[in-house]
Formats: sequence, structure tokens, C-alpha cells
Amino acid sequence: MACDLTIGRAIACKDVVGGIKAVYFANYGSLGDITYNATQTDTIDSVDGAPTVYQFDVKGNSSFTQNVNSSRENGTTFYEQVLELTFTKLDKDSHKQLKLLTYGRPHTFVEDYNGNIFVMGLLHGAEVTGGTIVTGAAMGDLSGYTLTLTAMEQVPANFLESTFTNALITVSPTQYIP
Repeated sequence: MACDLTIGRAIACKDVVGGIKAVYFANYGSLGDITYNATQTDTIDSVDGAPTVYQFDVKGNSSFTQNVNSSRENGTTFYEQVLELTFTKLDKDSHKQLKLLTYGRPHTFVEDYNGNIFVMGLLHGAEVTGGTIVTGAAMGDLSGYTLTLTAMEQVPANFLESTFTNALITVSPTQYIP
């Protein structure tokens, strides 16, 4: 049967850290056909589209969570992917780009501090489902943006193959807001 386990899992080493280093957005539908690794089917080797990828660096207070939703009664399983982002500093250029982000449903690449890159919203895109634009009240408060992006997919977010990741991020323009 296709849902039978194939291997076990030992206790993992304590050699990882939490946190998100950067997120990358590509407009929905720009990935084209997806090629998966033949032996690691949860890993994407390449896409035949030519997406323009926009990099947004984050520092602290950002997280990526995948919630498993499974119903024995309905015979269904899906994964809710939730990305919580914090961007410091209010400025006109960021304001415009984040507004455009809320109107679309981009494919979202999440890079963690362990060198992993996950693809959120691979088939259906990711939607901005909430957020804030805040000035803060006290001098030490956040003056910036918070965004929540949510995607629902049939499988957990795929990993990107490292060689493909380097090509995707190097070739695509990564324009920054100063």
C-alpha cells in the first residue's frame, strides 16, 4: 500500500537552530513544470519556468509552521503552511511592495538558518491572511510591518535541492529596498 512506512527515525543530533534567514517571493504561476528528485521525492530539483525571485531579509520574530490536518472520518489530509514575518522600519517603498504582496498569492521560498529552503504554496500559492502596520508606542517598540501568509497544500512544503537553490537565487534579480 502507498501509505505504508518505509524507514524509521533515530533521535536526531542537537546540531540545528531555529529561525528564518530570508524569504523569497515569485509571482504565482511563474514556476512552470516542477521536477522532483528521483530518490528524494520531497525535494525539488528544478522548474522549467523562469521566475523572478524577490528576496526579503528578516531578523528574528519570524517563523514558519506547518500544521497537519487529517480527518479519519473524511479520509482527508492536508497541510496548512503558516509564515509569520516581521519587517522593521516603515518606508514608502516597503509599503508599496508589501501592499502588492497582499494582493497576490506568490510562491514563497523560506530559508532557515540550517541551510534548508522550503517551498510554501507550491501548487496553490500563499495568501496574506493578516498583519499589521505599526508605529509602536514606546521608543523600543516595533516600527514596521508584520505579515501572516497562509497556504494549504496536499503535502508538506518541499525542500529545494541545493544546486537548484543556488541557480534560482543567483540568476534572479534580488532588488532591495534601501
